[in-house]
Amino acid sequence: MKYYLAPMEGITTYNFRRAYHKYYGGVEKYFTPFIGNRKLNSRERNDILPEHNEGMNVVPQILANRPEDFLSIADVAASYGYPTVNLNLGCPSGTVTARKRGAGFLSVPEELERFLDEIFDKGRLRISVKTRIGVEDMEEWGRLLELFGRYPMEELIIHPRLLREGYGGRVHIETFEAAVGCLRIPLCYNGDIISLDGDGTEYGTMGWLISRLPDVDTVMVGRGILQRPGFLTGDHSADTLRAFHDEILEGYIQIMSGDTNTLYKMKELWTFMIQSFENSERYLKKIRKAGSVSEYRIAVDSIFRECNV
Repeated sequence: MKYYLAPMEGITTYNFRRAYHKYYGGVEKYFTPFIGNRKLNSRERNDILPEHNEGMNVVPQILANRPEDFLSIADVAASYGYPTVNLNLGCPSGTVTARKRGAGFLSVPEELERFLDEIFDKGRLRISVKTRIGVEDMEEWGRLLELFGRYPMEELIIHPRLLREGYGGRVHIETFEAAVGCLRIPLCYNGDIISLDGDGTEYGTMGWLISRLPDVDTVMVGRGILQRPGFLTGDHSADTLRAFHDEILEGYIQIMSGDTNTLYKMKELWTFMIQSFENSERYLKKIRKAGSVSEYRIAVDSIFRECNV
């Protein structure tokens, strides 16, 4: 089984990826948070600089609905030596989809078809796609499958939910089964896998996924890794988790300007990582209330000292 780290805006930055690769690993590919600016701002450029991603198989993800924008960003990736880029057709954020980007692009299949025609015709790099199964109705998936099947994609990563569903409710696993039955391109499953355990009956476990998709061999994981970083390797020790956390913190202290920006990044990470600790709700409140890095360190010391991992 191959595992990918899902791109999560503002969280799975190169600072996070480097620390994760050092202390845990087990990831076949790391996908960057999306790049949506054809000129690339400093944050986007820093995230894909080769020297910031040494030793990792990193795939830059592009958010675009104009071929010229996609191709321009892909050319920058090519100049840095990347062989593959990924097209984001999965982001459900309202600010993204309102502009017909991310999963919002699925609402205009004719425009999407013209876009795909051009980027696959003119692109210099291999292209993979991360998609949802439609916008409002499950019946949209059949047309999208027919469309995707026309192109020489390196890979199709499927999150089996509609745009309108966000991240709520169960995934529509049958739509992935339909893709297995009609597409010849490599497929990757994405959505709600938070545990490697299970006997096949518990939703959200690898056992459940394999019981439904016995031939699946590639899975993209996001929340499962953020909630329990030892998800893939089985290393759930407090010492490893603390070293991982501290490296991310020190990295952001060096990168960000001032405590406020550093704390914003770390507090966002804790909305997930708190799941690694037992009976930790009141400690999370202390972390969220921290107004300086020194106060934050005290709150973190408390949770590692007083809560079981």
